[in-house]
Amino acid sequence: MTPNPALRDQALAFRSLHVPGRPLVLPNAWDTTSARIVEDAGAAAVATTSAGLAWALGAADGDRLDRDRALDAVARITGAVRVPVTADVESGYAADAAGVGDTIRRVIAAGAVGVNIEDALYGSGEDALRPVAEQSERLAAAREAADAVGVPLFVNARIDTFLRGAGGVDLTLERAAAFLAAGADGIFVPGVVDPVAVKALAEGIDAPLNVMAGPGAPSVAELAALGVARVSIGSGIAQAAHAVVRRAAQELLGEGTYGALAGGLDYGELNALLGAPAAGTEGV
Repeated sequence: MTPNPALRDQALAFRSLHVPGRPLVLPNAWDTTSARIVEDAGAAAVATTSAGLAWALGAADGDRLDRDRALDAVARITGAVRVPVTADVESGYAADAAGVGDTIRRVIAAGAVGVNIEDALYGSGEDALRPVAEQSERLAAAREAADAVGVPLFVNARIDTFLRGAGGVDLTLERAAAFLAAGADGIFVPGVVDPVAVKALAEGIDAPLNVMAGPGAPSVAELAALGVARVSIGSGIAQAAHAVVRRAAQELLGEGTYGALAGGLDYGELNALLGAPAAGTEGV
């Protein structure tokens, strides 16, 4: 792959957004329209949600979507926005470290400058995590693949200790240290929102800490005060959007009314956002 100076610069810019106490806030997107809306709302970068992306393509989350379809979607998103894009690639869409390296080369070819790579082992029990040595090898392969093409890809190592109830702060810190030594740039710990635990992780991890927020979690300002460098919301927006679909369909098919449609984005505004003429309602 020929080095891409513009992509390298964008990757460096994306890295610079990870500042403890001044977190990068990422409203996760799952297709070109949601990505454009997020960018238009003022996001400094766009992060994909693997769950939302899989659902949009008719697949379940959890390493069930094939790599080609996933990365084709990522390429469409990077082509639709001007800000940096970081892609959630689940556990790397590959069975081994060499395959993860192939995935990373394709992620970069798709125009993304960051990735999330998770350590969960699907199909091996609810609390199963990939062994540290194996996961470290996969992260090292990701780092090597990115470095080989001259793109300082931000590798965000996701640790599912809290999300799966497989361990607490101490185990998370142990895994984080190993993953950083293998070449990860940041650590993502979904499932932890308790301020005491978040602060302990932020202080104990020698890299930017990413937490996943949502209803009931501390505010972005509160997370910033704890030392968090990145706040994302995973599939939260996608879930909320699909809830509107369900409510609207049930209301229409039941009461025969349309209240759930109130507050929707204007047709012309959406059309203009995606580059089509704003006037008229052609194609409705």
